[in-house]
Amino acid sequence: MVHTTQSEPGPTPRPTVPLRPMRVTARQAEERAETFHGLMERRRTVRDFDPRPLPEGVLEWAVRTAATAPSGAHVQPWRFVVLTDPERKRRLREAAEAEEREFYGRRASDEWLEALAPLGTDAHKPFLETAPAVIVVFEVHKGPHTPRPYYTKESVGIAVGFLLATLHQAGLATLTHTPSPMRFLNEVCERPAEERGAYVIPVGYPAPGARVPDLRRKPLEEVMIVL
Repeated sequence: MVHTTQSEPGPTPRPTVPLRPMRVTARQAEERAETFHGLMERRRTVRDFDPRPLPEGVLEWAVRTAATAPSGAHVQPWRFVVLTDPERKRRLREAAEAEEREFYGRRASDEWLEALAPLGTDAHKPFLETAPAVIVVFEVHKGPHTPRPYYTKESVGIAVGFLLATLHQAGLATLTHTPSPMRFLNEVCERPAEERGAYVIPVGYPAPGARVPDLRRKPLEEVMIVL
């Protein structure tokens, strides 16, 4: 007699709902893509911010949009901490600049510093205080009340892309700051150990007369290959 064992049942599939596809003609598709490109082509990293307040509700809508990003196993391993309190932003700047002095003074290679030189960056980060808001983005890892994430950095990176695009189309400027190491962000933002800092994003209007480096983006033929 052949004995067989029943395999354990797998997880119950999630219920489904009807897809709500966008109805876009072929002509509209290209027009919309071109229009969006024209908008995003004007996006630049800004380091000089006007301290005037942001429109009410814009950050909430931007974070809602960021949270629509795809994520590994739909775990949604992100947390967006919005800092507007001047004292909290001062503490953030002090801690970030301490790490940046180490970076520029000891940790960065000559090759890395040479690559940064055209941008004019250094250890001073006044934008962390002058911007009316700073969004600190955390990766959420497995903890007492959070599940194990999958493709965490990829998922959070896509969400941040959504965030930057939304803020830009709302007429706001941003900067993507990534101090390293980032553990000080947990203390400043009062976040648990399973959350790991990933991005620090000042948000606001550009200061009057703000200037940016004269940079050129790679042409399409250098970044796209069709096989």
